[in-house]
Amino acid sequence: MDIISAIGQYNAIERHREGGNGFGRFSPKAVLFDMDGVLYDSMRFHAKAWHESMKQYGIDMSEEEAYEHEGMRGVETIREIALQQPGKEHLAEKAEEIYKLKSALFASYGEPAKMKGVEDLMLQMKADGMTICVVTGSGQHSLLDRLEADFSGLLHRELMVTCFDVNEGKPKPYPYLQGLRKCGVEPWEAIVVENAPLGVQAGVAAEIFTVAVNTGPLHDDKLLEKGASLLYHTMDEFHQDWETLLTLARKTSQTP
Repeated sequence: MDIISAIGQYNAIERHREGGNGFGRFSPKAVLFDMDGVLYDSMRFHAKAWHESMKQYGIDMSEEEAYEHEGMRGVETIREIALQQPGKEHLAEKAEEIYKLKSALFASYGEPAKMKGVEDLMLQMKADGMTICVVTGSGQHSLLDRLEADFSGLLHRELMVTCFDVNEGKPKPYPYLQGLRKCGVEPWEAIVVENAPLGVQAGVAAEIFTVAVNTGPLHDDKLLEKGASLLYHTMDEFHQDWETLLTLARKTSQTP
């Protein structure tokens, strides 16, 4: 297991505290989770649905590209890719229509399971006094409507940010800034948990300590180069390190 040493975690905290945000503090009170590939093992279904729906409209989008664009609002993804492909620019105007097809295909593949280990991690975080929030670029009702039931006692609708709550999605910071507001905390009082490059970029842009959990096929560098403070490959790895990270954060928060 890729467990990060206490020294590695301490150094990550210090880099964050001493970074360009000027806060000089890190005292976690809330954890902001992405959804796909973090709460649910759903990205392979999304990747297939993106590839098949775009193909039906003559747009080239590989399944790997779905991971590259994960976190961005669906209609924004369609518009961006269509505008990049010669002769397909006009399809940007059909983004809503294409996204409806993509959503229908995704729902037809069955219900993805919860990500292994994430519920135990969240239970520990809640026991440690953390407020838990979901921040997703998804508009996929087949998943959004399951969250409260699947994570009973851990997730609540008033602490969720979806594509319907913001005008601009990831990689812009606005979804995570909205998450901070819903939790009633400042950037230095939160942790982001992400699995996608654009999501990591959004968390960092919001000046939040961002943990990447690389549950997909992308190279680790794709996440680290976007500014992730720590990187794991499973939720169990992160869970095993959580108490050390929280202890170090609380200890350093007492240091000017």
